[in-house]
Amino acid sequence: MPRKNATSDAANVAGGDAPTPLEVLQRFRVLIRTAQRHSQWIERQSGITGAQLWALQELFERPGLRVGELGNLMALHQSTVSNMVDRLETSGLVRKERTAVDQRVVRLYLTDRGGELLAGAPSPARGVLPEALCTLDGSDLRQLQRSLDQLLRQIKKMDEGFGMQPLPFTE
Repeated sequence: MPRKNATSDAANVAGGDAPTPLEVLQRFRVLIRTAQRHSQWIERQSGITGAQLWALQELFERPGLRVGELGNLMALHQSTVSNMVDRLETSGLVRKERTAVDQRVVRLYLTDRGGELLAGAPSPARGVLPEALCTLDGSDLRQLQRSLDQLLRQIKKMDEGFGMQPLPFTE
């Protein structure tokens, strides 16, 4: 049987035909591989990982973030972000500053070199998947989340902590 293309599959779903589990699996593969290729392209073009580039974008837009705030913006665990920031600081792309009021508070800023790298880096800096999700309206996001939650409930051995880790190919 000839393989269907994505356009005919989309028409079938829109027309009322239920997709097969394998057709849905193919969509996941396309989604993950597209995000993976974009991340690899970012690394080849800029010399840093996709997650690191996303962090630079957040610091460009919000100078002076704390590590925890950056983690919240990227939906990553604070220790993961802290390690990433240390690598970015060692590379001379980010600098840390302690506030005069409270020396325990560390704020993060792009260096000139970090700003230059970001300006010349491929886009979207946050990655294709986060950017695509941002284009969905609230009802589509809720529907997608409900469907994914339902799918995840079917997986018996799942670690909820995975949600706070970058995709392996973006680290």
